[in-house]
This record gives sequence, structure tokens and C-alpha cells, in this order.
Amino acid sequence: MLTGEITCEQAVSAYLDRIASHAHLNAFIHVYAEEALTRARTIDARIQRERTLKRLTGVVFGIKDVIAYAHHPLTAASRMLKDFRSIYSATAVERLLEEEAIIIGSLNCDEFAMGSSTENSYFGPTLHPLNPDCVPGGSSGGSAAAVSADLCMLALGSDTGGSVRQPADFCGIVGLKPTYGRISRHGLIAYASSFDQIGIFGKNIADVATTLEVIAGPDEFDSTASPLPVEPYQPAINPDVQGLKWAYMQEALDHPSLDREIRSQIEALIDWLIQKGHVVDAVHFHYLDVIAPAYYVLTTAEASANLARYDGMRYGYRAASDDSVSSLDVCYRKTRSEGFGKEVKRRILLGTYVLSEGYYEAYYTKAQQVRRLVAEEAYQILNTYTCLLMPTFPTTAFRLKENINDPVKMYLGDLYTVFANLAGLPAISIPLFRHSNGLPFGVQLVSGRFQEKKLLETAAYLLAHYRSTESFCAG
Repeated sequence: MLTGEITCEQAVSAYLDRIASHAHLNAFIHVYAEEALTRARTIDARIQRERTLKRLTGVVFGIKDVIAYAHHPLTAASRMLKDFRSIYSATAVERLLEEEAIIIGSLNCDEFAMGSSTENSYFGPTLHPLNPDCVPGGSSGGSAAAVSADLCMLALGSDTGGSVRQPADFCGIVGLKPTYGRISRHGLIAYASSFDQIGIFGKNIADVATTLEVIAGPDEFDSTASPLPVEPYQPAINPDVQGLKWAYMQEALDHPSLDREIRSQIEALIDWLIQKGHVVDAVHFHYLDVIAPAYYVLTTAEASANLARYDGMRYGYRAASDDSVSSLDVCYRKTRSEGFGKEVKRRILLGTYVLSEGYYEAYYTKAQQVRRLVAEEAYQILNTYTCLLMPTFPTTAFRLKENINDPVKMYLGDLYTVFANLAGLPAISIPLFRHSNGLPFGVQLVSGRFQEKKLLETAAYLLAHYRSTESFCAG
């Protein structure tokens, strides 16, 4: 940009052209074309005057439509908020803008971030950029599809139980979920407040690391944001990390739901690490089969409370008045029945049930106990090992409508990703493989709390040095 070979305006124009030519993917809910071009011209003029660049000057971002951007639509892909506009920006968005990033639009997702396929959107499903018969994953499927299809350079999503890592895995890109509290949640529509975390999609580790450096850190508007200082997360250009201690869950690789080809490729990666002189040990994790049920009990309970604010009285969708609306109670029920989609209503009902008298101790309290045990065992493993290596998802991207009528199967697919959210750990999915069905898949790395620097270094090491000529997918 300093040389004038390409301007911000030219870059934005190129992305807008690609968005138009890939409209069939339905990755974007709203595109801010004129605004993005105007901002690009303003940045170009400043560069010409000052001959300097900020950390994200001219970098084109998309943001998942659960992240607030002042005076822009904020719908959560729901009928309930289809006409709502945010009155303020999320802290993460403000920090992007301060470093001269350009936000080109808001990205499709599962309604209120509840789903694993981006089929639960009021605005229709997003399609997989490499195979439109398949889903891109969820709930941040629009973010993953947009980055994979080069509709923007990077994207923000949210990860409550894998909603950044799983779509990144499906679409063959990098997806980072930082430690809980590393990025402020101020301006993120709450699904399950003790799990939610803003995450980052990109095509390489360097871009993701720079974005994390910009948006991480304390925030006076979020008491759960960590006060720890932000490290320089940027790994070496060609890292050659030696003598690391890796762990993998034997139960994860032996699980009957795991695709055989995914298992064999991860086992080949483990063998390669051993040949390179790393210590790689199988560890036994005792709670693998109960973490998904515990996760869904806890997150639906929190969702039941968080979504109570959407009643149609102060803002958002309200059911049309007619003779059947004879009381405020009926108005509430009609509004919420019409405004929320099937999956959101399912989770609200489940959450209300587990919080109800007579079931609270049996479900909610028991799930909290499981969460504590999962966290304790995870911390113990990661006190000994640098990284935990595991699958991101049991299969590659599945076909549209394949699992839409089987919510239990969809929930159990989160088997490998909810682990990091229950324990509040940072995790990343990186693209290393291609399946015989032609679709990409990756591997998930999990590290200790606030060990993002080490996590990004190890991810960069694998991307730089591990190559399987039969299966490698560059994303």
C-alpha cells in the first residue's frame, strides 16, 4: 500500500466483486459496500499524507452477525432481531477499527449461535464454498465460508462449544478460540455467558496472531475479561520447534463416531511427531462421553436466562395484534413462538426444564460438577504437556439437511470441541488434510490457559513442516 501498487479501495472493490459472484453461498446477511469503499478511500488518503501503516490498515474483515457494530444491523440471524440496529460497537470491533481495519459486512450464522451447520438461520443456510451440497459448519458458518472463498481476508466469529473451530475444520482454514476472558465479550450477543468467546478465522497463523494482538486485552465494560497483558503472539516465519511434549486422548481416537480416515491421518501425524524427536504420549481422559451432555445442560440453562430479554416489548419482533392477543402473557408467548426458530425454542425449553424445581439438582448441579472435573483433569494434563492434539470433528462436512431432523446426533458431533469451552482453554483448528471425499479437515490443538503464544507457535510449526502429499490441504 505504501508503494501504491494496490490501494485499499482497489482491495475492497475486488472483495465486493467476489461477494457478488459468490452470492449463492449466502455467507453475508448484510454487505456494507458504499461504506467500506468510503472508508477505504479515507485510509488511502491518510496513507498518502503520512506514509505510515497501522497494524490492520486496509485489512478487510467480516463479522458474525452476533457481534455489535454501531448503527448497523445486528440480527443474530433471527426473525426476532431482523430489523434491529446496534447502538454501539463491540470492544473487539472498536479495536479493529482503531487499527484501520475495514468491515465489509455481517456474516450469516445459526440463529443466536445455536447450531453446528448454519442451517438454522432466518436468512437461509450458508453453503460450503468447496461443495455447495454440504454445510460449512456452524454456528459461525458464514464467517468460515467467507474466508475460505476469499470474500474477506479475515473474520470474527463466536465459539461457545466449537462454533469457530468446527466450521474452520470443515472449510479448510484456521480457526482460533482463545482462552475464556482473553477477548472482551462486550458487544457479543450472549448465548451462554460462561462459555462464549469471540474467535478469529484466517488463512494463516500470522494474520490470526496479529488480529488477536489487536482485539485481546482487558476491558472496563467486561468484568470477565482478563487483566493479563497482551503478549506478542506472532510466531517465527518458519518455526522449527523442537522437543515439545504432546498428548493425545486415546479415547478420542478410539471413539466409534470418528471417521476411520480422520483417525488414520491423525495417527500418521503422531508418528511423524515422534520421528521428529518430540515426546508424544497417549493420555486417558475419563469424561469424554459425558462432556457433551454436561455442556448442553449448562449452555441451554444459560440460554434460557439470556434469551428471556427478547420479549418484543422494548425492541425486536412483536407478533401482530389481533383478537387472540387478549393479555400480555399471550402476547409474549405468541411473539416468542413466532420470533424464535425451532432450534432456539428447543434449547430454551431444555434450559428452562433443567433449571426448574425438582430437576435443578439432578441436571444443572450435576453438570456443574462434571464441568469442574473436566477442568481439573484438563489442567493436570496441560501442566505436563505443551499441547493436547485431538480431532476437531468426527467427520468431514456433512450434507445439507442430513442431520437437521436429528438434533441429538448434531449435539454429539461437538464431542471434541466442547472440552475446551468447559475448561475455558484456548484451542485452534488448523487445516492439514484432505479426505478421499475431496473435503478438507484439520486437527485441533489445545493448550493451557492464556498460552495462546505457545498454541500459535505449535500450530505454525505443523503448518510449516508437516506435509502429507496424499492428504494435505492448504486451505
